[in-house]
Amino acid sequence: MSIVITAIFDGQVLRPETSLDLEPNKRYAITIETESVTASVGNAWDVLETFAGSVEAPEDWSSEHDHYLYGTPKHQK
Repeated sequence: MSIVITAIFDGQVLRPETSLDLEPNKRYAITIETESVTASVGNAWDVLETFAGSVEAPEDWSSEHDHYLYGTPKHQK
């Protein structure tokens, strides 16, 4: 059996946000992962705008992308 729940840690105990139908006094293995927060408002353009300018690349990246991606010779200018 595998279920995914969200829980809040109050400093001592994990408190599930929903009720659980689990057998009392039975041992369970728990995997802890931080829940990623996703933006609920916006569209694909908003996501792209957040990443714009965040990639470090050579100045001639746009004109010489074949060279950097596939190793073709650079164009002579």
